Amino acid sequence: MDAKPVPEGHYARLANGLTLHYHDVGVGPVLVWLHGSGNGACGYSNFQGNVAEIAAAGHRCIVPDLPGFGYSDKPLDVDYHLDVFVEAIHQLLAALTIERATLVGNSLGGAVALGFALAYPAEVERLILMAPGGLNELPDYLQMPGMQAMFALYGAGVPVTPEKLKRFFQQAFVVNPDCVTDALVAERAALAAVQPPRVIQTLKVPNMTERLGEIDCAALTLWGLNEQMMPDSGILRLAKGLKHGRMVLVPQCGHWVMIEHRALFNRTVLDFLRHG
Repeated sequence: MDAKPVPEGHYARLANGLTLHYHDVGVGPVLVWLHGSGNGACGYSNFQGNVAEIAAAGHRCIVPDLPGFGYSDKPLDVDYHLDVFVEAIHQLLAALTIERATLVGNSLGGAVALGFALAYPAEVERLILMAPGGLNELPDYLQMPGMQAMFALYGAGVPVTPEKLKRFFQQAFVVNPDCVTDALVAERAALAAVQPPRVIQTLKVPNMTERLGEIDCAALTLWGLNEQMMPDSGILRLAKGLKHGRMVLVPQCGHWVMIEHRALFNRTVLDFLRHG
């Protein structure tokens, strides 16, 4: 029996010296799956219900843990700004000799995908975004109910029990509380226990709204209409800013569209990959 909280995949040594953990599933055009932030987040935890079906349809799915998360390195001498994540993914693709990929990202991962598309446009085939960050200023995010619940949970100065963590996930990330299983909570709690506080404390993502028009690739965005973490203003900013975008608004859905509406998400992604 695997004693680790989530399955272990492969490791890549990057040119900057960091080691990134990643899963590599399937054969075909490459998708890179970029997870969100929050204590205990990792690629497997975010996308375990999606990758197998997309890979079975003829795609190679690379699912990394970003620096500071999961089983990847968590250096204590860096600030976890967006460019750190963008550069790590760039170097991961170089290490795997992948020249071009579709980037799939939710929340922080969506911001990394946008930042990557701006920094390395020739390496991006398409973007698939789920309520990405990077579309507002910090005060806008801090007003969101989910963000306030997160700071209340971790700023209370008392241990975060699995029961409290589950209740937070149910309040902040989903409409249907049954989506938050005890297994998911256990994964996140175990990984959060080994994550340095510096990762979340120094996390910084710029507002990229004014630069969205520079992105030329096709983009699909899925956005839950009961979102508690990302301001709804991001919907119109993406819809108006991305020249080749398609927007899918999902009722009865919070921040985790790929988990809460798994079948719809997988079906919509495959349609986009086949038909653009």
